[in-house]
Amino acid sequence: MAIYHCSIKVISRGKGKSAVAAAAYRAGEKITNEFDGMTHDYTHKGGVVHTEILLPDHAPTEYADRAVLWNEVEKIEKAKNAQLAREIEISLPRELTREQSISLVREYVKRHFVAAGMCADVCLHDTGGGNPHAHIMLTMRPFDEGGEWGAKQKKEYILDKDGSKIYDPKKRQYKCKSIPATNWNEQTKAEEWRAAWAGLCNQALEQYGHAERIDHRSYERQRESGNPAADQIPTVHLGVAASAMEKRGIRTERGDLNREIEVTNQKLRQLKARISKLQNWLKEESENTEPTTLADYIQGILSRKAQTEKSGYSQSLYNLKDAANMLNFLQANNIMDMTGLDEKFKTMIGEQLDIQGKLKPVERRLGTLKKHLEQADIYFKYKGKKPLTEAEQILFTTANDYLKGVMNGKTTIPTKTWKEEYTKLTAERKTLNRRYLALKEEVKEAEKIRKSVYSILRQEQREQQPHRKQDMER
Repeated sequence: MAIYHCSIKVISRGKGKSAVAAAAYRAGEKITNEFDGMTHDYTHKGGVVHTEILLPDHAPTEYADRAVLWNEVEKIEKAKNAQLAREIEISLPRELTREQSISLVREYVKRHFVAAGMCADVCLHDTGGGNPHAHIMLTMRPFDEGGEWGAKQKKEYILDKDGSKIYDPKKRQYKCKSIPATNWNEQTKAEEWRAAWAGLCNQALEQYGHAERIDHRSYERQRESGNPAADQIPTVHLGVAASAMEKRGIRTERGDLNREIEVTNQKLRQLKARISKLQNWLKEESENTEPTTLADYIQGILSRKAQTEKSGYSQSLYNLKDAANMLNFLQANNIMDMTGLDEKFKTMIGEQLDIQGKLKPVERRLGTLKKHLEQADIYFKYKGKKPLTEAEQILFTTANDYLKGVMNGKTTIPTKTWKEEYTKLTAERKTLNRRYLALKEEVKEAEKIRKSVYSILRQEQREQQPHRKQDMER
């Protein structure tokens, strides 16, 4: 099914990146960076299915050559921390053909970037693993009418209340401020570009006869706007390192968490489909009887079954204890209908995941503090002791170097502070673990109750169908 992914980042020399290297990698080409003399050869890279350069008005035609374009960018950007390019990475709808995807990306890039004055380097990747996507590298400077690079920023003098320039005697110049030459770096542009990609994708999906749709908003924002399809748990961002490990077949903690979330979301989708059917049936049943809550309705069904069983008609599916637990759960949580039951269960699972997320940094910090305290103990144990054996000297030196590294120039070892923090976090971990284990049992019991409710309603539905058929025949 179609998924939404649109990430925006800046390729910066200050972070050790190169626009030439990035372009060579994404296009699977060999390009030499004239700025530092390094050659980047990615001609053996697989999965590159389409590349093209799209140029705006006034851009030199020779920039249609990838090597020329990005070497000119490296040349014009002289600062050691210069921003070289903006990259937008987007997932392509798997429902579309290769040609349809190319046409879709080209329209998106021309309409929202090239028309604004950016050069765009477009590369589509598809390894056949079900994750077709596109990399769009964009230039950061506008062009003037002569085809020359323009400035990223312009200086504007700061004026006093009379409209006169203000002189700064310390700097021996008039005060001024930098004004961006374009609006490309404004935060609103990112939201605009993300929404535009979702809109164009949905147009293409509709045009080619696909029912799937995507949404650029987070699940939370979708739920706030009343979109029922957003009732699922969002996955976590893998990051570069974890993503690379997963691609090599190495399981990661974040990857495992996303797999667990996907299984849960799949169950929720199946559950919503069943709920929809049951809700329609319950709506029809409400014409004859209108229970106040779901517990009332279930209790009515069980009461009728109990009366039938007394006459020897059938055997009970649920003992009194299970029935009591079920009704108590529904009443205690004020669950009015099947949607409420689904929402309660999803909330409990979400709380479980939330506790897991809180436990991880606590565990990491406790591990760090434990090491701090261990090294401090070793340091104080051997400090001032003479003579030291070779082994003791190694331990003392190692502890001393370690503590210098974590104290950031401070001379007093904060052992007391570390111990207090360790005690506090240990108590917090204990509380979280206790709540997690209790919630785990609650979720287990809620799942059992939920299955029982579905089973009762499905059986009631099946039993009611023959009666309806008879009534219709009459």
